[in-house]
Amino acid sequence: MTSLNSPTIAALQVTGLNKSFAGRPVLHDIDLQIATGETVCLLGPSGAGKSTLLRCLNWLEVPDSGTIQIAGQRIGFDANGRKMSERHIAEIRTRTGMVFQNFALWPHLTVLQNIMEAPLYVQRRPKQEVRQEALALLANVGLSDKADVYPATLSGGQKQRVGIARALASRPQLLLFDEPTSALDPERVSEVLSIMQSLAQAGMTMVVVTHEMEFARRSADRIVFMDHGRIVEAAAPETFFNAPQTTRAKEFLSHQQRSEAYARHD
Repeated sequence: MTSLNSPTIAALQVTGLNKSFAGRPVLHDIDLQIATGETVCLLGPSGAGKSTLLRCLNWLEVPDSGTIQIAGQRIGFDANGRKMSERHIAEIRTRTGMVFQNFALWPHLTVLQNIMEAPLYVQRRPKQEVRQEALALLANVGLSDKADVYPATLSGGQKQRVGIARALASRPQLLLFDEPTSALDPERVSEVLSIMQSLAQAGMTMVVVTHEMEFARRSADRIVFMDHGRIVEAAAPETFFNAPQTTRAKEFLSHQQRSEAYARHD
């Protein structure tokens, strides 16, 4: 796979990550390494900790313990345990692009302004350069004619495509997707998944929380299956879907197959 990123260091290294909410453990001793250019799909039942893990990766949630390195640089705390400034965290966070299930676009900004915001005000790149790249990204997601409209006028699929363009605008080394199709009408799902599949084929490093099993089967380099805040199993898609190694993964896949069969019958 041809990578869009530096091949010299891991895109993501997570070691001993733990997170609790109100004393309730949500993530338990997560260790995860993702190679540059790799697409990893996080699968598992609701409440498994997948979205919490994703939000910890770019410090939208602060872990209780453990370390996270993005392209070799720690985020949150430095090597001496000192908390980084919010400005420093924001700068490192731009190394990741996040695509949210609820779109998270700023309603008071136009589509173009949404895409330009982080490169302009966090990365402080030249405005004309940022504008040209933003317009090119809109063209890549098929929305050149929507640059000057506001998010409220867009369909769900269009909003999510803007979300992907916005995530790419900071030239990230890692893309994070949190259930990017869960809020979409079924007929809009394919237009978002096709863009994601193209990014995977181009070698963009991606971590995707999803219930789209066919996308995971076709596009992932590796499946990481989570349950009760732990990584239960990790394998190539062919192995995971055809010969899962744990009872919990087998139960999960069996449930998914029954659900898909019911949906087709319905």
